[in-house]
Amino acid sequence: MTDPTPRRLRPRPLSVRTRLIAVITVVSAIGMLAVGFVVYLEERGRILRQVDSLLEANLDSARFLVEQGSPDTGRWEDPEQALAAVVQRAAPDDNTGVIGLVDGDAALVPGVPLDVDLQSAPGFVAHVVEQANSDAPIIATYAEDDVTWRYLATPISVAAAPDSRAVFVIAYDIEAELAEINTAARVFAIASAVTILVTAAAAALVTTRLLRPLREMRETAERVSAQSLSDRLPVHGRDDVSELAQTMNDMLDRLDGALDSQRRLLSDVGHELKTPLTIVRGYLEVVDPDDPADVRETRELAVDELERMAVLVQELAGAAALHGPSPVKPELIDVADLVRQIVRKAQGIDGADAATGDLVERVVAVDPARITQAMLQLAQNAVTHGDGRMVISSAVRDGALELSVRDFGPGVPDELKPSVFDRFTRGPRSEEQGGTGLGLNIVQLIARAHGGQARVVDAPGGGADFVIAVPLVTGQGDQPWHRS
Repeated sequence: MTDPTPRRLRPRPLSVRTRLIAVITVVSAIGMLAVGFVVYLEERGRILRQVDSLLEANLDSARFLVEQGSPDTGRWEDPEQALAAVVQRAAPDDNTGVIGLVDGDAALVPGVPLDVDLQSAPGFVAHVVEQANSDAPIIATYAEDDVTWRYLATPISVAAAPDSRAVFVIAYDIEAELAEINTAARVFAIASAVTILVTAAAAALVTTRLLRPLREMRETAERVSAQSLSDRLPVHGRDDVSELAQTMNDMLDRLDGALDSQRRLLSDVGHELKTPLTIVRGYLEVVDPDDPADVRETRELAVDELERMAVLVQELAGAAALHGPSPVKPELIDVADLVRQIVRKAQGIDGADAATGDLVERVVAVDPARITQAMLQLAQNAVTHGDGRMVISSAVRDGALELSVRDFGPGVPDELKPSVFDRFTRGPRSEEQGGTGLGLNIVQLIARAHGGQARVVDAPGGGADFVIAVPLVTGQGDQPWHRS
């Protein structure tokens, strides 16, 4: 039976590339819009301030002409005569118009055509007459009759005719004055649109190239599985993305090594457990239940093999604990006191003849329990593979604390030295003495958990010298546990 409830389709998420392109494009557009808007406002304000400055300059010129008087007599007979001189000598700029008003009517205009005809707006003259009703000049804006003019209206009066009234008017067409920057603004808008398109295209190209390694990482991660960790990312260049690719490859190397170690461990454990299980099963299959002696002998053999398996499992659990996030718990310990305690404990091992060698007086940060476990394992190894006689010592060499157990047995063959600390590796006498082959491997794990290493060398005069070296000074990449 099908589910009648319709499933809600989840929207497909935008890719990182699309988001980056969108962000770069939007930021570029906002930036260009902001710059253009600010520049337009500043330029517009500059033009309007310039218009007012020109109007004030015309006001100063008109005042000077009126105060100077007629060139012939030095005075004006009436305001109309003075107004005619002002209108005649006015120097109109582009997009301007001039007119002279006498008793509220347009009486005088320049002799040459100007860009702006102030009589083309029907209500302008009446507006100026209404506003210029005092002796003070005014600078104002007329925005009617589909025009926008910034004008100066200054009354002109002379002492010879106080009752007559004349007004000099000059105006700038604001729309015409702003037309140039409006054209520039349109050009800027078109150029900005083209620039934004080019920016988007460049962003698409750059992000595609920059994100290609990330896409390869994703595809590699999809191919990687527990069965195949052979794929690696190509590393190109020396930027952050290439470093990330190298880090991913290093991580895959570690994962590959860990999985390989896990497979080898399972194989080794299966092999080690197979033998005692086979032995127990074989004896149980042929035991005669009616023969008490045969039953008793088979029981003892089965118990012995099960105990050996229990020891193997216990040591495997101990080795696994050394692979955890906190395998050791360092604390400041006096090395000489620690070695003396280890010697006393080693003397309790059956067949051991432990002696104290050279000691170094120093306080270091180590896990005393783990170090004791490793050293006693080496002491047990000296009993198993030697005659039980051993010397336990400590020294400082090459910036490392070295704890050693020297035995007086036959030594370790040169061909076995590189693998003696590997898991399930046994010496020549292991079959006689027993053992799981995990002891020395645990010693190496404890040493590495402290940032050090375990090794074996030939001892002077015969025998083997097993050494645990723990660094005293933290190097780059080491765990920050050890200090002198």
